[in-house]
Amino acid sequence: MTELTIKQLVVARGGIPVVRGIDLTVRSGEISVVLGSNGAGKTTSLEGISGIIPAKGAILLDGEDISGQAAGIRARRGLRHVEQGRTVFPEMTTEENLKVALAPGASLDEAYGLFPELVQRRDIKSAMLSGGEQQMLVIARALVGRPKVILIDEMSSGLAPVIVSRLMEAVRKLADGGMAVLLVEQFANLALGVGNRAYVLRRGAVVYNGGCEALLKDPARLHHLYLGDVADSVAMHA
Repeated sequence: MTELTIKQLVVARGGIPVVRGIDLTVRSGEISVVLGSNGAGKTTSLEGISGIIPAKGAILLDGEDISGQAAGIRARRGLRHVEQGRTVFPEMTTEENLKVALAPGASLDEAYGLFPELVQRRDIKSAMLSGGEQQMLVIARALVGRPKVILIDEMSSGLAPVIVSRLMEAVRKLADGGMAVLLVEQFANLALGVGNRAYVLRRGAVVYNGGCEALLKDPARLHHLYLGDVADSVAMHA
């Protein structure tokens, strides 16, 4: 079973700490959801984990500390990062976008099976896809790289709720197929509805580490975790 374990992750921007010693875990078959208001450190955490920006702390993939490895090596080891912004190769077709990421032994059928909506768009330049289709494409492109762990950052940004629900369904299928998923999301209720474990960040610290279902059933608590006083910024475990 694959496990990604983050211990005391510290990430700074411009010399100012943004992420302040957080612990996270995600395992095969599970979705760990990271929630928090704007500026809480969610995107910065993923960038530190994937190696896009420098970070301190331990990043353990199946028990081995990969924190000293470059981002490209982490990706080849099975850690894939779907960044914000739907970064497709605009002049390439949908299928060409997938082929550039195809790992040995992988098949495009995996991508089209997860997102059959892309089949009829396979010969269309990705710049011509809708926002939802582009998001499907970048997730599918990560999938054909055969990752063990996939980090997904704000895939719902700018998309209609019905499209977001479709994407959440697909991400749940990835986990059910054995992948470990770390999901940063702004649609808290939708994310909690498909996730297993939730982490809420506030001002760069974890203020909740517990089950998704418990938090989904207690919206008042979730609201307080997002906006509570600094004095309350102590990790709470469910």
